[in-house]
Amino acid sequence: MASVDQYAPQTARDPSTLRRDVGLIGLMWASVGSIIGSGWLYGAKNAVVVAGPAAIISWGIGAVAIVLLALVHAELGGLFPVAGGTARYPHYAFGGLAGMSFGWFSWLQAATVAPIEVEAMIGYAGHWHWAQGLQHKDSTLTISGFVVAVVLMAVFVAVNFLGVRLLAHTNSAATWWKVAVPLFTIFVLAATHFHGSNFTSHGFAPFGVKGILGAISTSGIIFALLGFEQAIQLSGESRNPKRDIPRATLGSVAIGALIYLLLQVVFIGALPGASFAKGWANLDFAGISGPFAGLATLVGLGWLGVVLYVDAVISPGGTGLIYTTSTSRISYGLSKNGYAPKLFESTDKRGVPWFGLIISFVTGVVCFLPFPSWQQLVSFITSASVLMYAGAPLAFGVLRDRLPERARPYRLPGGSWISPVSFVISSFIIYWSGWGTLWRLGIAIVLGYLLLGGYATYAHRKGLPQAPRLDWKAAQWLPVYLIGMGVISWQGGFGDGSKGNLPLWWDMAVIAVFSLGIYYWARATALPAPEIERNIADVTVVDEGGH
Repeated sequence: MASVDQYAPQTARDPSTLRRDVGLIGLMWASVGSIIGSGWLYGAKNAVVVAGPAAIISWGIGAVAIVLLALVHAELGGLFPVAGGTARYPHYAFGGLAGMSFGWFSWLQAATVAPIEVEAMIGYAGHWHWAQGLQHKDSTLTISGFVVAVVLMAVFVAVNFLGVRLLAHTNSAATWWKVAVPLFTIFVLAATHFHGSNFTSHGFAPFGVKGILGAISTSGIIFALLGFEQAIQLSGESRNPKRDIPRATLGSVAIGALIYLLLQVVFIGALPGASFAKGWANLDFAGISGPFAGLATLVGLGWLGVVLYVDAVISPGGTGLIYTTSTSRISYGLSKNGYAPKLFESTDKRGVPWFGLIISFVTGVVCFLPFPSWQQLVSFITSASVLMYAGAPLAFGVLRDRLPERARPYRLPGGSWISPVSFVISSFIIYWSGWGTLWRLGIAIVLGYLLLGGYATYAHRKGLPQAPRLDWKAAQWLPVYLIGMGVISWQGGFGDGSKGNLPLWWDMAVIAVFSLGIYYWARATALPAPEIERNIADVTVVDEGGH
């Protein structure tokens, strides 16, 4: 999963004076360290539940989707080598309303990661007797589990108040640990407990195409593969961005996807026959409290289980700390850009934005209420993440049109068709998350508009110097897109509560046509080139004023 320390406000340097001393390996390792995270602890098990052995196809489709998004980001990363580019590109192309919206999506995505990591820690802790009462059989939190989750969130915040910002920077040792443990797990399970017949004995795709597609969003596949943008965020320091940025971006996705795919294969192959004796629709994971660690213990590899239980605390804990830090920094940046009250810029003597940390804690705790299990939270964050990333293909097309002469260290071949295709695929991933997830996401989006929009209105009425320019005309397509996706999801067949009025394949045809219409509408109504240049200059000035 992506590490979002790139959103931390930092002093921007002129792109012409950036020290370009990062090579291909450094760029690639930054992204690989972000992609290989806590997602691997549960992704394989949850994908099997949704898709059966055909989950390996789900991982392949997810990898292709992420590659297309990564290619678009590769050109934009070279074009604007700035921190937090993912949230800034829509602001450049469509102005303040789109900037505020995608800034909120970015904050929402970051704010829900720490609760996900807490869920992962609690889920794996179920191996020990003292922690078995923290979750119900359906993985939802008990009252005592909720208390423990709140305490863990409080620990993340407390450590951040001590000024531990260095945890936001993945070092090489941590990356080696993150990569080595799953690779070692793959080797051991493949060498000692692999049964090829597991893939076909009860049908390869027991849940059909719908299961394969649903697993992409709901089981943690997209959640796991996100993180490629780390190399893009370092594009300003790349020695040869034209050559290395696309290689590092695609290389990191290839490495991450290969590791996750192999993990899925060995998980299915190592499952005891008793686990699916009654078919994939009646899986029995008795004795497998933590998917990989529990499986290792069940098949007699207790020592490997111990290693994995240790990793299940270290990796999620570290990521939770980083995202708690990042959430407060994103709110700091929203305030700097005029979208949130100045209180979010208040820092203590250690330079920590204390109010943003408190809000991140409260938000994390609230997430445990409607989304008490890891898989439900993953579905939510996948939608929020893809909403955030979907702004890049839209901005890509606009910036190609409006700023054709601007220097691009890397120019994406076939960008004119890859960009709209990647936006359509983003819409597919959002749709596959299901109505049960999207209506909750819709409430969160409305809440964001009420909070940020209310503050923007107040700032304008008071004549505050940082009152944002919302540029309604340039973002007129955005509410239509958000509401339209909700309506299509409601009438489709994915997720609890959906009506099923749109049959499979017809629903995706509707999504494709609708998304293409939004894409070209957004390009037609985007800001003119002088306004885009002004937005770029304004954000640069804000960066230079950061701490």
